[in-house]
Amino acid sequence: MAKSIIVEPFVYPAANRIAGVDEVGRGPLVGAVVTAAVILDPANPIVGLADSKKLSEKKRLSLYDEIKDKVLSWSLGRAEPEEIDQLNILHATMLAMQRAVAGLHIQPDLVLIDGNRCPKLPMSSQAVVKGDSRVAEISAASILAKVTRDREMTELDLRFPQYGFAQHKGYPTALHLEKLAEHGATEEYRRSFAPVRRALGLE
Repeated sequence: MAKSIIVEPFVYPAANRIAGVDEVGRGPLVGAVVTAAVILDPANPIVGLADSKKLSEKKRLSLYDEIKDKVLSWSLGRAEPEEIDQLNILHATMLAMQRAVAGLHIQPDLVLIDGNRCPKLPMSSQAVVKGDSRVAEISAASILAKVTRDREMTELDLRFPQYGFAQHKGYPTALHLEKLAEHGATEEYRRSFAPVRRALGLE
């Protein structure tokens, strides 16, 4: 019988203003990696924050608008496919996180990053494993980032309906790989990713 994994509650460090940062889009073959940074307002709590992947699309959209209305500051960052190809996905993600934090109009005292590593920032930062489920600020950031990127994939689907982007959001599903092999790669694809290189005959 498989053991259940217990995720310990996160104990917040002492800090006045905390920003949460998360990313969406490290795994897809196409499009930008999108990040968000959020500073919540203690006077305006948001009920229902959770890891964006565990929420229904309807709930995500509802929370997306509420987050933008209620938080003290929010910002989006991104790294484009060309930057991903030049830097690799890890470094491009760190760059996108730096851009999200830099876009906040209030400078946080501490930045909590989802995952196990932090980008270089001009203030204190801490990585939180499974932070999108444990830290409200990171949950809010994950929702902003996911809704933003999903919308971009829906827009890309209107331009290139033959690929099914609205369905798979750019992730390497069997359907996506089939369409990529059939139609080739558009300029929005990440050419450093192995399935795209194979489709272009580079491997």
